[in-house]
Amino acid sequence: MLSTSTSATLSGVSAIAVTVEANSGEKGDPKCVLVGLPDASVKESMDRVFSSIGNAGFSKPRTHVTINLAPGDVRKEGAAFDLPIALTLLSSTGQIQGNGLNDYLIAGELALSGAVRNIQGGLAMTILAKKLGKKGVLLPRQSATEACLIEGIDVFAIDSLAEAISFFDEDTEVLPVSKLDSPYSKFSNPSCSEDFSDVKGQYGLRRAVEVAVAGGHNLIIIGPPGAGKSMVARRIPSILPAPEIDEFLEILNIYSIQGTSLQNQLNGMLRPVRAPHHTISDVGLLGGGTIPGPGEISLAHNGILFLDELPEFKRSALEVLRQPLEDGEVTISRSAGKVTLPAQFMLIAAMNPCPCGYLGDPQNNCRCSMPQIQKYRSKISGPLMDRIDIHIETPAVKIDELQNEKPGESSEQMRTRILACREIQKNRYKEFVSHNSTNATIPQKLMDNICEIGDQEKTLLKKAMEQLSLSARAYNKILKVSRTIADLEHSINIEKPHLLEAIQYRSLDRNL
Repeated sequence: MLSTSTSATLSGVSAIAVTVEANSGEKGDPKCVLVGLPDASVKESMDRVFSSIGNAGFSKPRTHVTINLAPGDVRKEGAAFDLPIALTLLSSTGQIQGNGLNDYLIAGELALSGAVRNIQGGLAMTILAKKLGKKGVLLPRQSATEACLIEGIDVFAIDSLAEAISFFDEDTEVLPVSKLDSPYSKFSNPSCSEDFSDVKGQYGLRRAVEVAVAGGHNLIIIGPPGAGKSMVARRIPSILPAPEIDEFLEILNIYSIQGTSLQNQLNGMLRPVRAPHHTISDVGLLGGGTIPGPGEISLAHNGILFLDELPEFKRSALEVLRQPLEDGEVTISRSAGKVTLPAQFMLIAAMNPCPCGYLGDPQNNCRCSMPQIQKYRSKISGPLMDRIDIHIETPAVKIDELQNEKPGESSEQMRTRILACREIQKNRYKEFVSHNSTNATIPQKLMDNICEIGDQEKTLLKKAMEQLSLSARAYNKILKVSRTIADLEHSINIEKPHLLEAIQYRSLDRNL
């Protein structure tokens, strides 16, 4: 007897539908054959399936059974096919009724006892099931508590093979998982132990960080050791706006594909902050592998990628950032296929001015030779620097500021201004572009309208372009940063002070 069910396999950050077919009663030796381009983890599923079936009170098939995973030209990997294979096998041998198997998308790894274990990509599979018009999805409980955030489809949490059998035989009623059961059911403000009130002095750096976060601009901080570069960067999560639900589902989907749960990492719906070590490889940063998967830039999607000691990263690793910074996504081609991964992140980088760190410091003498300085800075190419919106040089903190007992402005005060600025941008772009657009991602077709400046401002910008030898990309970056500064001041037009502040944030184009 032939029986079928629907499951899915993963490709990049999306899922591909897979039909699980089981045909029993064939002539030949009593054995089970699995076909359909399965990898080693899928081939091993038969031992787990047979053990689970026995512990659930059913028997192994006594005839020749062929199980096919269609389409046959797509490689299947992972243990998520255990549960649909077991249910389809039992249905084909007549041991269960299996009513409505094809009405649901089913995925789950089986333990030898019959318990259902968590899988990767449950959120992507739920999105696929909604597109396919399925009644719902059956997933392990941990995956189900994430997938229930998807609107318009029922998500059922399954803890064991026996529970799944009861669901389809309608012996017991299983209710879909409620959104209230999800750990991400509520938005929450950043609960960061680090606060900007701890930062003494550094008013120029604090201002640059506020402008960068308000407009979603990339930022590089350059200064001597102990100037507070890393200290300030660690406090940026405390002023980040919470993501919208669509943004958070994109974040959650990427981590679900990677097999990482955010339940123990985030308290509610927050943006990711990734800070890889400078020894990271190109593949670790960009993504890839034999079967392409997300790297650090995709794990930082809709959040922050912090690269401390930027020149210490391999030049080849830094150069792979150029296209994602421009397009907000990265396409990876491997022998196993080609995938496009989202990578719309805010880059925060920090570096010293030279190998010893004291170039230009009035309090300390620089010990580096000119060739050493040139070699150090040459790791950061001009095209990469061109894609960073704000360059800020920060001096060492003065002793008087360190001994000042008065706390600095708190993260909450900065965040209030940033949220007001983001609200202006949200209202401005809601009719034109996607939900997560900021001033940093203004489409080129809207630049003339949104970043319009007067004749005096045009003359000023022209002089700056000529004196600093800025590129056309830097020209657009200055206008976008000016727009953010104007929004922070609740100004309708970009005025001369806004433009002057934005121009000074490009000083490293000349120095580096």
